[in-house]
Amino acid sequence: MPPPRRRPGRRVLFLLLALLLPSPPPTRAPAPPGPAAALLQALGLPDVHRGAPTPRPVPPVMWRLFRHRDPQEARVGPRRTPQGTTLRPCHVEELGVAGNIVRHIPDRGAPTRPPEPARAAGQCPEWTVVFDLAAVEPAERPSRARLELRFAAAEAPFGWELSITQAAEGAGAGAGAGAGPVLLRQAVPTLRTPVRAELLGAAWPRNASAPRSLRLALALLPRAPAGCAHLAEASLLLVTLDPRLCHPLARPRREAEPAVGGSPGGACRTRRLYVSFREVGWHRWVIAPRGFLANYCQGQCALPAALSGPGGTAPLNHAVLRALMHAAAPGAGGLPCCVPARLSPISVLFFDNSDNVVLRHYEDMVVDECGCR
Repeated sequence: MPPPRRRPGRRVLFLLLALLLPSPPPTRAPAPPGPAAALLQALGLPDVHRGAPTPRPVPPVMWRLFRHRDPQEARVGPRRTPQGTTLRPCHVEELGVAGNIVRHIPDRGAPTRPPEPARAAGQCPEWTVVFDLAAVEPAERPSRARLELRFAAAEAPFGWELSITQAAEGAGAGAGAGAGPVLLRQAVPTLRTPVRAELLGAAWPRNASAPRSLRLALALLPRAPAGCAHLAEASLLLVTLDPRLCHPLARPRREAEPAVGGSPGGACRTRRLYVSFREVGWHRWVIAPRGFLANYCQGQCALPAALSGPGGTAPLNHAVLRALMHAAAPGAGGLPCCVPARLSPISVLFFDNSDNVVLRHYEDMVVDECGCR
């Protein structure tokens, strides 16, 4: 009777994840040795998360994007994409732009913003908002930078006009905080819904990397005499494309679960491996999923079972030739290898070290099928 199978320990899971996730870029500073450091770098985190993240609600837009991209969510919940629709790799369909990393960045200037001054004759106050973009790596290319503002105010009879300028360092919330030319000016018909403004191409060029920090001075002026608005909340939705994580030829995940199981000494097929973020101690800052079915390939590629057995794809002709040669003359060449034949992606929603909510998409993370190659 074979011995009972043990669950992989935490170090084994770290090693498996470090091998599965993309390698860190060579330009990054060397990290401490160990699989945990390699995995943290692959997730875009320079070091271990500094304790539990500051509690804050996950914005609804981030939940929608995660559920739209995550195959497991798509199977257990109501279908969010039409039947037959294929999600393109490295593309955020809901926002209509290329990208594989989405960050929701809150305004860092709000906690230190002084009370709004009393309204002067014919003037409304300005606000300075600050967004920390230091976590964005130089290799990432922004494809959308959407500023979202929520105001509290009585409706103006003829609407409003939003003006955005570059804020000077140390600028406060009072009037005159802006410096330099106006970056963006747009009409705002109503304040009942969030006010959105696209900053890419206005705050920095479209073909350039994101700045380390973004300081903006905002002014919202009524087109007719009316009460001034009050800025309740400001955030930035930043979408970037990291080409190191982009695999244009990645295949979509099948709706059916992969065939898993079988004894290690059997034919080549997919074996079940579930990675729990709680087991590796990351459940406090990984928001979703709680884990994922990574799977792996194991088994023999000898004649005849591996070439016709269930649970895998048809082998390549070269694999058949190698198996035949090995059967006729075992010393002439080695057997084909049992390797992944179909892979699918996962999406991870987590807090980074700046307590930003980040959605990161990883191609080729789940083994759906194995074959002899």
